[in-house]
Amino acid sequence: MSKKNERTLRSTDKCPECGSANLIHDYDTGETVCGNCGLVLHDQMMDKGPEWRAFTQEEKASRSRVGIPTSYSVHDKGLSTAIGRVDRDAFGRKLPLSTRLQMWRLRKWQIRSRVHSSVDRNLAQAMAELDRLCDKAHIPGPVKEKAAVIYRKALDRGLVRGRSIAAIAAAALYAACRSTKTPRTIRDIADTSLVDKKDVARCYRLLLRELDMRMPIADPLTYISKIAERTGISGPTQGLAIKILREAKTQRVSSGKDPMGLAAASLYIACLQTNEKKTQKDIAEAAGVTEVTVRNRYKSLKRQLELELPD
Repeated sequence: MSKKNERTLRSTDKCPECGSANLIHDYDTGETVCGNCGLVLHDQMMDKGPEWRAFTQEEKASRSRVGIPTSYSVHDKGLSTAIGRVDRDAFGRKLPLSTRLQMWRLRKWQIRSRVHSSVDRNLAQAMAELDRLCDKAHIPGPVKEKAAVIYRKALDRGLVRGRSIAAIAAAALYAACRSTKTPRTIRDIADTSLVDKKDVARCYRLLLRELDMRMPIADPLTYISKIAERTGISGPTQGLAIKILREAKTQRVSSGKDPMGLAAASLYIACLQTNEKKTQKDIAEAAGVTEVTVRNRYKSLKRQLELELPD
């Protein structure tokens, strides 16, 4: 076959023998075969797929090489490029002075172009603050991403204008913790932030009102492990405290009560039942509540659940 006929054959979508468009591409053998008459149109076909194999959708997604995923916790979502500060070429040789000066100017304008607007500068500052808060409060990655989405919505609505960026970022992080049921109180977020608890609470209420957010009711069960870890309470005692809280929820004893106080009181009751030496002061300090709160919740649980405990 001549080169001209071969180019004509490769450019057509029909079989030159029978005129059928039923062409079968066999990637295993690298052939293109007519499905009607069996004529082999191509015997050397380029495989444009990846060199690896995947048998599940998760495995296929993990092996694909399309760059890093987009992240809302980065001010430009991680889509921009950065010019490094290594003044050497690919072979490790030092660049001449003129090239180094040129790369220095390019790097400077690259940084300026990434935050050229006021919105980008605001997001850069807010995402840096959010990253610092998550690092100090040990917030998981998905919760951090949700907090970044909430902050971006607040910025689009104009809620950040005239207010502290740190306060809105802390409020967005607390809202993300509440919506994902991550055991972090507003006091924990405020302690790691640079603003007061009152400012964080005020901005949190603003986000709920303006963004029309609906938060789930705080469950005291999520705070059991947190308080127990701070006070060194054993696992069986924690399990007993969880049983007490579930019984209280069944009998509607926990309605309208502070979840942290209920968790602390149930742990104190469980310590009494297992003879684990923990005082009300120790548990109250770990929970961030007063001893009076622990004592009142303890008395109400003991009375309404009819528990036999020492006074």
